[in-house]
Amino acid sequence: MLRRLTSGVRWYVRELTDESAYDRYVAHIREGHPDAEVPSRREFERMRTEGQERDPRQGFRCC
Repeated sequence: MLRRLTSGVRWYVRELTDESAYDRYVAHIREGHPDAEVPSRREFERMRTEGQERDPRQGFRCC
């Protein structure tokens, strides 16, 4: 019971903080593009940040 509760809380926190975005991305790449190279987590985060900075709707840029 405690393990199940802990697992549920962990899942919720990972979803809330978007920690699981990389896991979802890797699953998507492997399912839809099995021959494609999967980027490292660091490369994924860099691509994601650059995409957010390019999007004017994000309002992410400070300068």
